[in-house]
Formats: sequence, C-alpha cells, structure tokens
Amino acid sequence: MSWYGAFAALVRVAAPVAARVRVTGIEHVPPSGPFLLIANHQGLLDPILIQAFCPRPVFTLTKSSQFRGSVFRWLLPRLNAIPVRRYQVDGQVVRVALRVLERGQALGLYPEGERSWDGRVQPFRLGSIRLMLKAGVPVLPARIDGSYDVWPRWSGVPRRAEVRIHFGAPLYFGRHDRRADREAALAEAVRRTREALGAAA
Repeated sequence: MSWYGAFAALVRVAAPVAARVRVTGIEHVPPSGPFLLIANHQGLLDPILIQAFCPRPVFTLTKSSQFRGSVFRWLLPRLNAIPVRRYQVDGQVVRVALRVLERGQALGLYPEGERSWDGRVQPFRLGSIRLMLKAGVPVLPARIDGSYDVWPRWSGVPRRAEVRIHFGAPLYFGRHDRRADREAALAEAVRRTREALGAAA
C-alpha cells in the first residue's frame, strides 16, 4: 500500500474520534479519467477528510508554507500535495497541475484560497477557475459542512461535531485554450461552481 493509501485508511479509521463524518454522492466520483475536485474550505481538516473519503487518489494544490520543516517536506509529496505560492501567479504550478490531469489523475483545488473566517464560502481567487477552464476536464464539486464547527481557523483546539461531505454531479465547462475565451467564460463558471458548492454568487 502506498503512503497515500495508508494515510487515507488511517484517517477513515481515526476520523470518528474528532468528528461524526457522513459522506454522500460517492456515485458521482468519476471511476476513471481526469477530473478536477473543487471544494469549499471551512476548516483545517477539509483536505484531509475529503481526500480520505474520496474513492480515488487526489493530488491537491497546497500552500508552500506547509512544506516547511523536514518532516512535512518529506511527507506531503507522498500524500500527493503540490506546493503553490499563495497570492502569486505561478506558471510552473499550472504546468504541473495540467500534467497531473493529462496522466488521467484527479486534481483538487480550493478556489477560496484559504480557510473561511465564518464558515461561509468566501469569494473565489480566479486563478483556480481559469485553470479549470483551461483544463477542460469534468469538475467534481465537493461540499463540506461542519468542519468549521470542528476546527475553525481562529481556534487552536478542535471540538467534536458532525461533518458532512457531499460529492455533487460533475460540471462540464469545455476546454478554453485561448485566454480571451477563458475570460469570456469566467463569470458563468464562477456562478455555476459557487452554486454547486451551495454558495450565493
């Protein structure tokens, strides 16, 4: 078993200690081929729980500051984490992300760019949506609720609560190779994605 598979199995076994996790919509996860998993970001546990309960391995763009220290610098790549510098346009990360999809694998994005301060879906950072439009693969919305109650960003201590993860029906936006086409499709893609995550536009 890979490090990723072992970690996911451990999380599934240990998760009930911190939260009552309920997962729905597993049937919507594409059984093969590339897809983009787009999720809201309520709390610290989101990527851990979503990746553990998604039936397919997911590579996830992860803020580069989490790779500080020798332990995390060694561990995170083995858990399919790809470092990205927040608030910056990074062409190398875009190329790596597209290669993941070209290999037929899944890529996870948190378009808010950071954890929510109040549990609600925050405005999107549009670079994630532009990448989504450039990739042209199915987009799987993953809505997580309750992780804000377990471990909000302003708290240093987790609390036990129910966490619900719902994988929605895939969205299709088509492939937009030209920048002008991506910009023209941007607003509608944001609207549909936010709607799929249960957020107001």
